[in-house]
Amino acid sequence: MVHIKAFEALRPPAPFAPRVASPPYDIVSTEEAATLAADNPLSFLRVIRPEIDLPAGTDPYSEIVYETARAGLDRLISEDALVRDAAPAIYLYRQAWNGRTQTGIVCCCHVSDYRTDVIRKHEKTRKDKEDDRTRHVLTLDANTGPIFLTYRGHDMVAARVLDDTSHRPLYHFVSPDDVTHTVWQVPDPDAYARLFDQIPTVYIADGHHRTASAARAAETLASANPNHTGNEEYNWFLSVLFPANELTILPYNRLVSDLNGLSEDDFLDALRTQGELVQTDQPQSDRPCTFGIYVGGTWWSLAIDERTVDWSDHVESLDVSLLQNRILTPILDVGDPRTDPRIGFVGGIRGAKELASRVDSGAAAAAFALHATTIDQLLAVSDAGECMPPKSTWFEPKLRSGLFVHMLDSAHASTPEICNPQESS
Repeated sequence: MVHIKAFEALRPPAPFAPRVASPPYDIVSTEEAATLAADNPLSFLRVIRPEIDLPAGTDPYSEIVYETARAGLDRLISEDALVRDAAPAIYLYRQAWNGRTQTGIVCCCHVSDYRTDVIRKHEKTRKDKEDDRTRHVLTLDANTGPIFLTYRGHDMVAARVLDDTSHRPLYHFVSPDDVTHTVWQVPDPDAYARLFDQIPTVYIADGHHRTASAARAAETLASANPNHTGNEEYNWFLSVLFPANELTILPYNRLVSDLNGLSEDDFLDALRTQGELVQTDQPQSDRPCTFGIYVGGTWWSLAIDERTVDWSDHVESLDVSLLQNRILTPILDVGDPRTDPRIGFVGGIRGAKELASRVDSGAAAAAFALHATTIDQLLAVSDAGECMPPKSTWFEPKLRSGLFVHMLDSAHASTPEICNPQESS
C-alpha cells in the first residue's frame, strides 16, 4: 500500500498565487531565473534559486546561498505572501496545456515507501545534486518543491477527483508559459488516504534527486532526534500524484559537440550502416527506432530495423539507448552520457528549431531528435527495478513551485552534518 496524508500547507493567498508560483529550480539556469524574477519580489525563484539575489560568481554551494534561501522564505511568510493552513488538507492540482489536462493529488508521502520501493524509481542520482537539495531542505526545514509521482489509473480515485473538482477552486490562473493552473481543496482528505491503501505502488515521474534528498534529510533529522518514532513531519515529503494515463512525455533530444574527426559525408556514410537514411522535413519522429539527425544544415531521418531490437529488454529497447549504443558510442565515441562533456541535452519542449539553431551557431556539430519514451516504458523499467539512461524523459507541463510548501517542523533545522543513509546502514 501507498501511505499518503494531509498536511498544513504553507501557500499563497489566491491574489498572490500567480506572482509567487515559479518554474522548478532545475529547469532554469541562474541567468534565466534572474530574468524571470527581475520585476517580481514575490517570485519563489528567490527561495529555490537564491543565488539570483547574490553577486554574480557566488559559489552556488556556499553557505550564503542556503542562508539567502531561508531568508527569502521567511520574507514571503512575513509579508503574508505565504500563509500556513490552520489544519491539514489535501488538494487537487489541475494543469491544462496544449489542449489536454492532468489532475494530481497534492499530499505528503512517507520516506519509508521510497526506501522499500513502494515508490519506484527509474533513474540513478548524483551525490552532488543530492547534497545540494538535502542541504536546502535542512536549512529551510521544508520541502519547497513537489515530487512529480504517477500511478496506474484507479476508477474510485478518478471518480472522487471528478466530484471534488466540480466546485469553485482556490486558485485559477495562467502562467507565462501558457499553462492554466487550477487548485481545489478536497472536503475529505482521509478518503484519499484510504483509497491509496489499495494502490500497491507509485512511480517517480520527475524529481529523483528531490525524493532522494527528502529521504536523506529525514535520516539526518532522525539521527538528531533521540525520541524519533517515524511519525514526525520530517518523515513525509511533498508530492503530487497523477494518473499515468493523463501524462505526456516529450523527447529529451541530444547534441554532440564534434563528429569525432569525421567529415560530414563520412558521418552520413557511417549512419547508413545502421539503417535507412533519407532527407526529411519532419525531424521529430512519431515512430520508435527512427531518429531525426541535423548536420551540415540538413535534417535527415534514420530508421533502424525494428527486427534488430530486443524488445524484451526494457532499457536497451528505449530510443535513448538505441541512439547511444548504435550511433553515439560506436560512431562518435561518446562515452557515459552522465559524464562525457561532448554530449548535451535539450528538452523536447524547445522543439527541432532549437536543435538546428545550436548546430547552425557552431555550438554543436550535430543534433538528434528522438521519439519520446512512453509512460508504459517508464512503468515497465521501474517495475523491473532497472534504470533508464540519464535524460530519458521530459514531462510537460512542469509543476509550479511555491504553490505548496511542506514545513518539516523540526527542532533541528540547519543541521550542519548531512547524513547519507547508504553510509549509515
